[in-house]
Formats: sequence, C-alpha cells, structure tokens
Amino acid sequence: MNANPFRFGPVPAADDDELIATLAPRAQLKARLAAAFRLLHQLGMSQGVAGHLSARDPEHEDRFWVNPFGVGYGELRASLLSLVTLEGVVLEGGPINAAAFAIHAAVHRARPDVACVAHGHPEHATAWCALGRPLDPINQDVCALYGDHAVFEEDSGLVLGLEEGARIAAALGGQKALLLRNHGPLSVGRSVEEALWWFVLIERSARIQLLAEAAGRVHTLPPEQARSIARGIGTPAFGAFQGRPLLRQVLRSQPEVAS
Repeated sequence: MNANPFRFGPVPAADDDELIATLAPRAQLKARLAAAFRLLHQLGMSQGVAGHLSARDPEHEDRFWVNPFGVGYGELRASLLSLVTLEGVVLEGGPINAAAFAIHAAVHRARPDVACVAHGHPEHATAWCALGRPLDPINQDVCALYGDHAVFEEDSGLVLGLEEGARIAAALGGQKALLLRNHGPLSVGRSVEEALWWFVLIERSARIQLLAEAAGRVHTLPPEQARSIARGIGTPAFGAFQGRPLLRQVLRSQPEVAS
C-alpha cells in the first residue's frame, strides 16, 4: 500500500469569471487578453510600448487579436485591441507593431494548436536570454519548462521581417517557450491563461537562477526527476489552471478592462 495517500489529481474544469461569463466567446477572449496585459503591467513586466500578446480569434482561425502600437499594457482594455489577419491586414482597431505581426503571425501560422502567444522584455528573463542558455531544472516550478523550451540562437534585435518571424516559429517548434538570445522570452498556450502563466514562470525562474548562480555552485535536479515533475505541472491544463486566478484578480479589481 502506498504510504502517501496524496496524489496529483485532475485539474478542475475552467470556471469562467462571473464578470465575463455572460459575454460572447469573442468578447470573453478579448477581456482575458486585455486582463493579461494589465496583469503583466502590475507585475512590472511591461517595457514602455514594447512587447505584445496575441490571441487567435475564436471564429476565424486565420486572424488574431493583438495590442495596438503605442498603447501601454496598463491602459489596455478589450475595445482597444486590434484584429489582424495572417496576411497583415488590420480589420479592427489601430495600427500594430511591425514586430508583433512578424513574430505572432508566423507562430499562429505554424502552430494551429496555439491560441495565445506572449512576447516581451521582462527584466530577469531578458537578462537570462543574453546568456543564450535554456533554464536549468534547479527547483520544482521551473521543471514545468523542462525539455519544452529552446533558445533562438540568432542575435535578434528588432524583428521586422517575415523571414525572421518564420525562423523564430521554426525554432519554437512544438514547444511551449523560446528564449530569444539578446532579446527576450516568448511563450505559447492553448489559452490566454496558459501562455500567460508560462511567460510569468519564465521571468520568475530566470530571476531565481540568476540569484542562485550569483550565490555559488547550483545543484540541478536529475533529468528523470525533472521529467517526472514536468509531466505533472507542465501540461496545458495545469498551465491554464495556474494562470486563471491571475486573470480573475484583474477582472474583479479592474472590471473596465472588459469594456
């Protein structure tokens, strides 16, 4: 008999926040995406008008919603988001960042399983990206990324060309995250909540590893243990489960974000 009766159980099903549960699917998606921007701003993970998150439109798979250029993360609300096709035609909202289109269109085109893409320049993750190394399994939380993130080894500055966007998507492959060397992190998910959580986790994990390596020699978990942990906390369902309360707190404290 197993001496430990506590086992990792199934992730509870999604429970839409009461503030947006009555909205149509597209309006719900836009509210969640806008809330994700507000959350990253609260966490100090915004950088002026740089960075972008996008979410695939629930009615048209060849279109995605993204932040318009020049609007800060803390200012965003659902009605300000722009709708753009994979060919670059802006159908609703203001003009978008050229880099946002180059990166996000390429990822959405290459990964039909992805509903949301996040990219930005948060402090610690961007510092880590300058090292050109994947994050190591030095604690339980970061193991969610173990074997499921890579490094884009080109020296990426401003990503304005479609060819570079395609190379970024190719380097991402089927993984959940990519560290763009000398640039910043990128994460994807089957929901806004999932992509948001991996993005937050990358920043937190980079900070922890930078602190640990500054203190001395770092011990890493054995590969088999890291893989075992990843099977428990690295799934799309668990990523969404972790991200859900982050969005919920924004939707409840800043209800105007859904407008």
